[in-house]
Amino acid sequence: MRKIIVAPSILAADFSRLADEIRRVEQAGADWIHCDIMDGHFVDNISFGPEIVGIVRKETNLPLDVHLMIQTPDHYSPRFVKAGANSITVHVEREANHDVEKTLRAIRDAGCRPGLSLNPATPFESVEPFLDKIELLLMTVHPGFGGQSFRPEMMRKVKRAAEWNESREHKIEIEVDGGINTETARLSIQNGANVLVAGTSIFRAKDYREAIEAIRGASL
Repeated sequence: MRKIIVAPSILAADFSRLADEIRRVEQAGADWIHCDIMDGHFVDNISFGPEIVGIVRKETNLPLDVHLMIQTPDHYSPRFVKAGANSITVHVEREANHDVEKTLRAIRDAGCRPGLSLNPATPFESVEPFLDKIELLLMTVHPGFGGQSFRPEMMRKVKRAAEWNESREHKIEIEVDGGINTETARLSIQNGANVLVAGTSIFRAKDYREAIEAIRGASL
């Protein structure tokens, strides 16, 4: 079984004490730090940009997993590389307005792990031509806002990604984001996911270590 990776999403963190929040989840056993970037165009919300990612980079040595829910990610991704991202995930939907293959190649050439994401309404076939060009595939709730409910119908796509992994030597990380807690983490893992992004269920917990261990332990 592949290693289960827990990536707390700082979208749910207390930004008035962000440095402390980063240190707390790192000490609690987080594997990655997940950064949700929203521009108010591709999604109907605005979060933060490369400057905040740069601040997070200074506070931790954990891998920074950056999800660009933005238009023209090919234009902005170099700024997130410079800020310290270790992986950058972009969207396959045409509304993202970029050449997907070219953007993925540029991210890889810059020394980052390229990832691809698809919205709930986007068919899995949209990402299939790019699966051998990425390191992670991210499947989410409708992007734009944290704290949403888990969407079990996304598990069909997770399972298809897992089946693709089984048939190839090149393996991708299968990442799920949205409504992840102990119960939904177990369902995600059972269908083949190995990277679990969790915001509210960690940052709203009294004990971060207990919350992270419960999510990771869902594989048992």
